[in-house]
Formats: sequence, structure tokens, C-alpha cells
Amino acid sequence: MTSTSRRTVLTALGAATVGGPLLAGVAATPAHATGDLDLYTSNTDLYTKLAGKEGTDFARRYKRHEYADHALDQRYSYNRTTVLALHGGGIETGTSELCLAIAGYHPATLAPLQDGHGPHDYWLFEGLRSSDNRELHVTAKNCDDHVAVSMAAGSLNVLSLHGCTAEQAGTAIPQAVVIGGLNTQFKSCLKSEFTKAGIVWRDGSEVPDLAGVNTDNPCNRTMLAKGGQLELTTELRAAMFTVNTRAGRAGSTTPVFDRFVGACRAAIAKLETGPDQTIL
Repeated sequence: MTSTSRRTVLTALGAATVGGPLLAGVAATPAHATGDLDLYTSNTDLYTKLAGKEGTDFARRYKRHEYADHALDQRYSYNRTTVLALHGGGIETGTSELCLAIAGYHPATLAPLQDGHGPHDYWLFEGLRSSDNRELHVTAKNCDDHVAVSMAAGSLNVLSLHGCTAEQAGTAIPQAVVIGGLNTQFKSCLKSEFTKAGIVWRDGSEVPDLAGVNTDNPCNRTMLAKGGQLELTTELRAAMFTVNTRAGRAGSTTPVFDRFVGACRAAIAKLETGPDQTIL
């Protein structure tokens, strides 16, 4: 969300973690509890109160890739990672397109990306209204969509995408991303790849309201009880598209979008080689 009413910085923030691009701190703004302005207490509450509005006010999209193993003497691979956009469409603009691309699909055509990293499962909730999409926001820890929660629970890793403002991120550099979640190894992989791609980042531990450490957050409701969350500033997301509208974004991505997606996909690929990524 690009409004300061959803997430605000709780304390004055210092400089970024050593080793990443340096972000200047800003003074604290008046604190609000995360999600305190939400109209709906959960996805179930939203679906109930907006019955009949799916396809006009909001939409859900997801893909679980089919895997099968009927062999008696060997094991076959399975999907380890799910990408989420809990506030896509017009809610936190740009996160739908990023979700699809990081999962391995062109956001306009859904053609598979040919980068050698393969596909990942994905789930999106999208605001479709011409205005007032912020009313459709359900804070992450209150997400109870059965498909979203089951996909997270069946994955070793989740990468969840969100939007914030530069003020909320505590940075004087407008185009930046806050890296959060409970999976410290995932965060390290993301930091490394963002640095290579020239994308400014800040560690979520320095931005408590964007840290993504709540255990009820779907990014952490994985088989490993930890995952990754990215909060992208409004300016960073705007730089990813030449036509920044719901209809125009998917077909107008820029090199900034490509670098960001490539960094995320490389980080996921690196994470999936780790020792905790094998289930015997």
C-alpha cells in the first residue's frame, strides 16, 4: 500500500546494514498499528461481505504445479517455493506483476520465462476497482484464504511481496526495498542478489513495522516456519513500468523490473540448494 496510514515507521531509523547500499534514516512518524484501518478482519470476512463482487471488485489467482511420483525405486523433484502477492492489483500496485514474473511467468502473457530457474507456485489477491482499492486491504497476519494458507504450509519457502512508501521504509533514497521475514538465509541471498543488481535495500530488522516477523504472516507459515518478505517503495515500483495502470503494467515492464525479478529468482535458486531444502 502506498498510503502512510497502513504502515508507519515506529522508531527513528539509522543507516542500513553494513554490506548493503546505505540508506539515510528519517525521523519517526506517528505510529499506527499495522492494519488498524482495515475494513475487513480477514479474507473470509471480506469474501462474505463482498459476496458476488469477485471479478468486479476483487480477484484471486493462483497456480499449483502438478508433480507426480509413481516410481518405487527413486524420488522426483517437487516445488519448494511459493510467491505471494496478498495486496495485488490496485491495492499495492505492481506486486501482481512482480509475483507472476518471480514465479517464472511473463505478467502479460503468462508465457514461462526462459532463464533456467524454472517455475514456482504463486497466489495473488487483487483489487480491481477503479478507485478505493485500499478498502480491500487485509493485513498479512489476518490472511486466512484457504488456498493461500495451504500453499504456504505446503512450501519450504515463501516470498511475499508488498508495497510501502519511502517514508515508511525510512530511506532518503526513494527507490528501495525492505527485506524481511524470519528466514535469515533467504534474506542474505536476497541482499546479495539485490546488491549485484544495483537495487538499494534495507534490512527489515531496522524497520520494525515492515519486518515481516509475525508468525501468523503467511510468509512465515511454511514447512520451515520461516520465509521472506519484500516491501517495495512506491518509487521503486513506479520505475518498473512505463504505463503504471492496472491495464498497462503487465505489458510495459522496464529494465528495473527485469533486474528486480532476476535478483529474486537467483536468490530463490541459491536458497533452494541449501541443506534445509531436502525432505527425506
